[in-house]
Amino acid sequence: MSEPAEAPASAEVAPAARRRPAPGRRREQILQCLAGMLEEAPAERVTTAALAARLQVSEAALYRHFASKAQMFEALIEFIESSLFGLVAQIEAQQPSGLAQAARMVQALLAFADRNPGLNRVLTGEALVGEHARLRERVQRLFVRFEASVRQSLKVAQQQGGVATGFDPAERARWLLTYASGSLALRGRADARARPGGDEGALLALLG
Repeated sequence: MSEPAEAPASAEVAPAARRRPAPGRRREQILQCLAGMLEEAPAERVTTAALAARLQVSEAALYRHFASKAQMFEALIEFIESSLFGLVAQIEAQQPSGLAQAARMVQALLAFADRNPGLNRVLTGEALVGEHARLRERVQRLFVRFEASVRQSLKVAQQQGGVATGFDPAERARWLLTYASGSLALRGRADARARPGGDEGALLALLG
């Protein structure tokens, strides 16, 4: 879902001969299209009517796959969660240093946002304005879980003796998440200060 979705190409056969995509494939197309529209129009709220028009289907066709627009957003959040925590698991398995784990987790989150600007709008909550409150609560739970992973890596760093006396893993994890949240917001505004790959120095300072 890292690439913006495009409207389906026009078929070269008569409409009656077109094959409907399998249900799973159609769901994926809907989500890719929604993510693409979030990226293309950052200041606008995506409606189901606009989404259906982009996909060249009726709104009723959308509701055959998702009970509501909120359910579509929930599926996007599930994709973000699965992708992000898959990366977290890889980092934990491949990097023995607790400090390096924590830094790379935050870098992975910010890199994901760079690759998926539309999904970053979901992470920052901008795309969820006016949507069901449970969606913002779901994103908040995602960040709580992410902070817990970072905190655990910092506890490992403390056990490894790689930090100064008085180092508080919970406090440093909060600092890192505060930095990450601000960086995601800057990316959402296309702020030049949030350049891809430009976070290493800040993370080193926060972990020092």
